[in-house]
Amino acid sequence: MDFLNYAFMQRALLAAVLVGITAPAVGIYLVQRRQALMGDGIGHVAMTGVGLGFLLSWSPVWMATAISVLGAVTMELIRWYGRTRGDIALAMLFYGGMAGGVMFINLAPGGSNANLTSYLFGSLSTVSESDVTAICLLAAFVVVVTLGLRRQLFAVSQDEEFARVTGLPVRALNLLTAITAAVTVTVAMRVVGLLLVSALMVVPVAAAQQLSRSFAATFAIAVAIGVTVTIGGTVTSYYQDVPPGATIVLLTIAAFIALSVLAAPLARRRARALAAAQPAGDPAECAIPATRAAGDEAGV
Repeated sequence: MDFLNYAFMQRALLAAVLVGITAPAVGIYLVQRRQALMGDGIGHVAMTGVGLGFLLSWSPVWMATAISVLGAVTMELIRWYGRTRGDIALAMLFYGGMAGGVMFINLAPGGSNANLTSYLFGSLSTVSESDVTAICLLAAFVVVVTLGLRRQLFAVSQDEEFARVTGLPVRALNLLTAITAAVTVTVAMRVVGLLLVSALMVVPVAAAQQLSRSFAATFAIAVAIGVTVTIGGTVTSYYQDVPPGATIVLLTIAAFIALSVLAAPLARRRARALAAAQPAGDPAECAIPATRAAGDEAGV
């Protein structure tokens, strides 16, 4: 535990815990919406914000947040109105974000592509006190949204048409989800890196789904996995001198594989128990419809 004696490790561990909470908390809605790679796209756009931060001598974290939010809103507008040309527009947005980041940081006084490395792949030693303050504020926003509006966000993620019929402001909630994802990307970039943050938003959720189909349980398990792998990856990177972002992502994938192996016999046991509980000779119409069962298991 000697690493706790160092201020930079204390900051890194605090940032890691916040990332472990926020990334899966947003990722579960993206997975439900089949937008698992949205975080990756926002990460590309955020590079422009980092570059502008260096060029204008402003905080790269706050500048990346502003540009990421703008990019996320643009992505949602493209999804609504883009139609057949939407994929081309998104590709230009993503690659333009990467190119803009490289260009701006090279135009900055004393800037070079080396300055982008810690933002692309994460870095423990470069997490400053101002970064931690920004991460704490942004993480608080993400937690408030993902927990406070979980019922509404879940409804929209499952079925937009049904949510619209029930009177929910679907477009506003979609925009809020996109903005929250953008904020999460900037929260995570100092620990995991912009190029790897999407994995931490998606893989813990996929791992949690191996054990539970309930939304509430999946949410809790995914966050637990996120916190565990971010702390484990941060400590491992300190002792082994390896990149923290890559270490965290590899640990996350290892957790997914391990839970997938454990889930197979559990699923078979659950199926046998269900078959044993079902009285022989019950007519098919007595079975619980799949849609109703899914709603009962949602737990939101």
